[in-house]
Amino acid sequence: MSKKDLFPIITPELAQERHDLAPEIMDAWRNFSKEVFKDGALPAKTKELIAVAVAHVTQCPYCIRGHTAGAMRRGATKEEIMEAIWVASEMRSGAAYAHSIIAVDEMTKEKK
Repeated sequence: MSKKDLFPIITPELAQERHDLAPEIMDAWRNFSKEVFKDGALPAKTKELIAVAVAHVTQCPYCIRGHTAGAMRRGATKEEIMEAIWVASEMRSGAAYAHSIIAVDEMTKEKK
């Protein structure tokens, strides 16, 4: 299976089909997304940098592209975007480190 099969190009036709299958939900999701990324307690640029980091942790290629572009549109520098990605990398590897204690605990249990 090619990457193209796994992650198809989002065409206007596919996007419309997705909308048509559940229009009320799709419209609500779009409105929710618009509200989330508005300036608030956090500026929109910061929200996009958070989204870039989360997109890398969740490994969503569509989200990585979309939120990287969104961060750039809101004035984020390449260095800020890369730093956000490094924060995500540390958190992802930190989770593996933190959860390693479960394996250590299991290995040290006396087997009955």
